[in-house]
Amino acid sequence: MISLKTKAIQTALSGNWEQAITINKTLIKEDPSDIDALNRLAFAFSIIGKAKDAKSTYQKVLKLDVLNTLALRNLKKLDGKNGQMTNGSNFQVNNTFIEEQGKTKIVVLINIAQPSVINSLRTGQTLELSIKRLKIFMLTEDNKYIGVLPDNIGKRLIKFIKAGNQYEAYVKSALDHHMIVFIKEVKRISRFKDQPSFLSTLEKTLDFDKKLKPKDSDQDEDEE
Repeated sequence: MISLKTKAIQTALSGNWEQAITINKTLIKEDPSDIDALNRLAFAFSIIGKAKDAKSTYQKVLKLDVLNTLALRNLKKLDGKNGQMTNGSNFQVNNTFIEEQGKTKIVVLINIAQPSVINSLRTGQTLELSIKRLKIFMLTEDNKYIGVLPDNIGKRLIKFIKAGNQYEAYVKSALDHHMIVFIKEVKRISRFKDQPSFLSTLEKTLDFDKKLKPKDSDQDEDEE
């Protein structure tokens, strides 16, 4: 049976913030000193624009652990210039994550950076895609390593990028050991006008890869 803590993490990874709030509130009711649940709850509040609730929850964390770096850092983010999140900023972030079938993808990164790096990121922050060793690395604009795209997605995008397609990537959520990015196709070359950047199943992806590359190159790429 899946524990409530696991469900809380899974709902955050899937971006289901309302359910994440409900589950973490239940965990806190069972144990008011559960710092991890409090931090997750505060983070979920901040994502949906409830800055006041997020701040008060982070302050509860600091009453339990006055040096909690995650709570201190995120409180500083929430304070910003005016001490609050504006509706305008929330609207801008929400617009960033408008999904379009075949052109956008929400991806959980693998081999992610240390929590101190991940927790310094903000929702909506722009990321860079860097191709290295047949993988796509995610970097901040100042070249800090964030994580890597899963191979099935990375290898597919490498083919498109090398051919001329262009993509943008943004932080969707970042918390400790979990990093979710939003990738958007911004330019598709005419050669791939009927080929979506992202498919819904791995089987379709593998089938498309076979069609995309010449048969005589299959062995060379596998060996590489």
